[in-house]
Amino acid sequence: MSEPLALYIHWPFCVSKCPYCDFNSHVRESVDQGIWLAALLADMAHEAALTKGRPLTSIFFGGGTPSLMPPATVAALIQSAERHWNFADNIEITLEANPSSVEAARFADLAAAGVNRVSLGLQSLEDTALAFLGRAHSVAESLDALAIAQLNFGRVNIDLIYARPDQTAEQWQAELERTISFGTDHMSLYQLTIEPGTRFETMVRTGDFVPADNDDAASLYELTQELTNPAGIPAYEISNHARPGSESRHNLSYWRYDDYIGIGPGAHGRRLNWATQRHKKPENFLAAVERSAHGIASEEALDPKTRAIESLLMGLRLAEGVSLERLSARTCIASDALLDIDAVDRIAKLGLITRDGDQFTVTPQGMPLLDAILPEIVKVEAEAAA
Repeated sequence: MSEPLALYIHWPFCVSKCPYCDFNSHVRESVDQGIWLAALLADMAHEAALTKGRPLTSIFFGGGTPSLMPPATVAALIQSAERHWNFADNIEITLEANPSSVEAARFADLAAAGVNRVSLGLQSLEDTALAFLGRAHSVAESLDALAIAQLNFGRVNIDLIYARPDQTAEQWQAELERTISFGTDHMSLYQLTIEPGTRFETMVRTGDFVPADNDDAASLYELTQELTNPAGIPAYEISNHARPGSESRHNLSYWRYDDYIGIGPGAHGRRLNWATQRHKKPENFLAAVERSAHGIASEEALDPKTRAIESLLMGLRLAEGVSLERLSARTCIASDALLDIDAVDRIAKLGLITRDGDQFTVTPQGMPLLDAILPEIVKVEAEAAA
């Protein structure tokens, strides 16, 4: 088996829980680093035994706040991954980081450990917005951390959240133009969404604030494209922008539906046509590793129909679109059973999707409407999975 792999490592701990966050993150007074390193190494070894001989194209440390990990822990995990798998040439190794002075002080050691790409959660360049978002850092601290990151890592991504309550187009334009001027090769620009179970959901329900309406959010999305395209950092996915050749290889593995391994609390994986999920609560994850030498909570075989649907839902997020021929070869479902061509042609007349041979692509105008488009065009018949 020579198909490439991506590896995701979840570090679930944060100093505090942001009010918009629905990720698997937890606040603990203390973390036993030795126990956690041993557990992650065991979880990794379990997956490696199932996928030996395959080249590893990327590693992504996500969270939580993985920049709180000691650099020695990061180094040990990277070294173990290299022993288990063949590292592809120019492997991408990303670590998510908060732009605090404490975490920025670790950047040089993290680079020495093998991290070559960092994703900085700036989230905003306005201090009032950072306070609203529950972020512990200031804009000045963010910019100091960004400068240190650019000195230590070959590639830097910036995360920003827009479509905040009462945010104007003029405010977002000024913020985004300033961000573009920093010269990073990648930006992740997310609209604020109110996720179930978050503190923001409670605040909206009790009337503490009113989210941006859909029309305003759509206008800010259009403005985002108008500013990033001429700057040479276009969207290659709904919310992700990169200079040509600087797209996140790890995220492309997800969206192209390549195999990826997920280890650590709550991590999801797709490997060898199986879906895996680890125990979410840190203590339950540790208990599972102690009991079974891995943290898997569920492991489910994916039938061709499910794989086809997932592939389409992920792939159509990309500016490159999907190839039905490639998808058919991977799922053994006939290409004419994957998409409703009549619906595609109807939506194409509206300028929301294009078709070039077997390649189907949602246009920039269609991307904001993707959630409405997908149910109309995805056609995977039940008998195709038989």
